[in-house]
Amino acid sequence: MMRGTSHTRSGSLTDSTLGHADSFPAVSEQCTTTHIPSSSDWPDQATPSVPSGGPVGPAGLASSRVGAAPPEPGTDTATADTATADDVATAVDVATAVDGGRLRLVPRFGGSTVLFLHGAGSGVDTPLFDALAAELAAAGVRVGRLEMPYRVAGRRAPDRPVRLDAVAIAAVETAAALGPAGPLALAGVSMGSRVAMRVATRVDARGVLALGFPLRPPGTTAAGRPKASRQDELDGAGVPVLVVQGDRDPFGLPSPDPARGRRVHLVAGGDHSFRTRVRDGRPAGAAVTEAAQVGARFLLGVLGVPDEARDRDGESAVGRESAREKTS
Repeated sequence: MMRGTSHTRSGSLTDSTLGHADSFPAVSEQCTTTHIPSSSDWPDQATPSVPSGGPVGPAGLASSRVGAAPPEPGTDTATADTATADDVATAVDVATAVDGGRLRLVPRFGGSTVLFLHGAGSGVDTPLFDALAAELAAAGVRVGRLEMPYRVAGRRAPDRPVRLDAVAIAAVETAAALGPAGPLALAGVSMGSRVAMRVATRVDARGVLALGFPLRPPGTTAAGRPKASRQDELDGAGVPVLVVQGDRDPFGLPSPDPARGRRVHLVAGGDHSFRTRVRDGRPAGAAVTEAAQVGARFLLGVLGVPDEARDRDGESAVGRESAREKTS
């Protein structure tokens, strides 16, 4: 597999506070495998040629959900169901090794794809990513969750930025190799949003969702000066960007920039991990739900997902966006 290369970036490797990992706990480090159908499972058909996964239907697209049995002969696979929110919870996770990292795609084949990039102190199995995945799956979008090599190896310290960027690029290439490449968008939490900004144009992403962009680490340097800003990464994305940020985020509040296609949505009462306080008067988890809903609407928009796919039951899958959103 061709591996991506990356320019170097300066700055801190960690973008998380001690509470960040607590807010985004890893649910599981385990992945399971799934059956790869052979020619005997596909009567009267030749075994499809795929790089590392299961069956494909017409034009190389998925003909069944992840973990589902192969279709019966004569089934119109062109109209096969797309993934739903329930599929996210019930589908078999299939891990694919990516340059030392681990990529899980649900469904394994698909058109439009959103790649999740985690924060420095958290993995990809978090309440925020789960809520976002459910919103996207309801509209038939494939979700990829990329676990970076340092976490796969059981280390706490993140890899260097150049390494993180290369693995993200390799993950996009791997996802595309499983079938025809559809539109792609990136969604990153904290450190992951920095990676997304740096690689967006190099992987032809249509947009980046930044969930808690670490604009400037809190505190000062040993010399008593403010720590380095990551504004250059934000400005250099080169694609439409939505930053969803808690209005109490100690890493700062990015500003919208219409000329660069950047919008900012502030989540009332949220910190860097979208936690709220009792005095904020918000139910537990409300800030995370808001971040996922607003983020999903942006991603579906940049991917060009039809309105009817977003709204299958007559109501928006993500609800109304908050009046606190700053737009261009």
